Amino acid sequence: MREVYCDYCGRRAAFVDSKEIYGRSYGMVYLCRNCGAYVGVHKGTDKPLGRLADAELRRWKMAAHNAFDPIWKYGKFRHRRNAAYAWLSEKMGLPVEQTHIGMFDVAQCQQVIQIMNNERRFQND
Repeated sequence: MREVYCDYCGRRAAFVDSKEIYGRSYGMVYLCRNCGAYVGVHKGTDKPLGRLADAELRRWKMAAHNAFDPIWKYGKFRHRRNAAYAWLSEKMGLPVEQTHIGMFDVAQCQQVIQIMNNERRFQND
């Protein structure tokens, strides 16, 4: 079992069924019982999908995904998610292995949204 710690309060997160959060099971999660931050895991593993997130960070991650995902689902990187993340890593000045919305903090999620807004403006000019 992995040891996963909360970025907010530093306590060890519990590996629990998501039913504790949602009232219905969607798989396992890491949950900080002290402050309520949580993150899902890759199906069938104990590997976190990113960092534990509080309500604010979860909102920003959703907004970042809403801005970014269309570029690899329907746009210039159509069905090439890894290529889209490699492009994003260059735009953000991050190593590709550190470039994933699941790992980002609020400021990085906001940066993704700004990059995507700029990309759309550039394409519309």
